[in-house]
Amino acid sequence: MEAIRENLQPLLSNMPSEPVKQPKTPAQKATRKTFKGTAQLANLLPTGTVLAFQMLAPVLTDLGRCPNTTSRSLTLCMIILCAVSCFLCSFTDSVRDSRGKVRYGVATFKGLYIMDSATVELSPEAAAKYRLRLIDFFHALMTSLVFVAVALFDQKVVKCFWPTPTAETEEMLVAVPACIGIICSLFFIVFPSRRHGIGFPLSKQ
Repeated sequence: MEAIRENLQPLLSNMPSEPVKQPKTPAQKATRKTFKGTAQLANLLPTGTVLAFQMLAPVLTDLGRCPNTTSRSLTLCMIILCAVSCFLCSFTDSVRDSRGKVRYGVATFKGLYIMDSATVELSPEAAAKYRLRLIDFFHALMTSLVFVAVALFDQKVVKCFWPTPTAETEEMLVAVPACIGIICSLFFIVFPSRRHGIGFPLSKQ
């Protein structure tokens, strides 16, 4: 029995030990936080606009290379158009008709203008709930800023406009979108939007 133990001892000592997790570098930690921040901020944006940006950004930036002025101009136009789309979608809302079908409309100072149905009419009491308010303009502005932050988190966009950034520029490219995201997230926590417009999650009611 003692001999068996002596034979097993060198075998056990030669067995590979559990892999030791290597500590993450500051760059890896920053990248992980960037992806988490982008995912959280994207929840505040219209789904269609985010998908369009994710599909067009690699194409227009040529995977971040942007070999000419045309690529940079098209990328800038795409970012502006997507930001404007986020701004305008913040003024849309949805309502369910008598059959339970979702109808989309644009909020006005009088109520909700239904775009996809001429037969749906809201009562004055119901229309008052969808009336345009001052807070809607702040929501629209913050949503546009959130999109700009998400665009700045995208490394293809960053490499397109800043192919060889200085150390100070790199710090700004990390700090600015992060600050925008924190400020806008806090704003939406304190003043949440009650609208369920185009590209946003639908209400159960």
